[in-house]
Amino acid sequence: MFVDIEDWKNGWLGLEIGLKPNEIDKMIELLTTLKHDHEQHFHITSNYKGEGGIGDIEIFVQDEKIKDSMHFLGEALPPGTEI
Repeated sequence: MFVDIEDWKNGWLGLEIGLKPNEIDKMIELLTTLKHDHEQHFHITSNYKGEGGIGDIEIFVQDEKIKDSMHFLGEALPPGTEI
């Protein structure tokens, strides 16, 4: 798995997460656990090698009281597509 921060130099950051094909089923399994048990959560955690960066990402079921700050956009967009 690979995670990187992209500094867009406009006050916003991007987070890039790359999964190996053999890691996709594990991600689906963990998300399925959350779907069925809203009290659960899981972590994507660093190997803490290198210069630093993202140490941990926590994935949990969002409480209805927490205001949305992101949404799913979908699959990759063709080149030149405006958002």
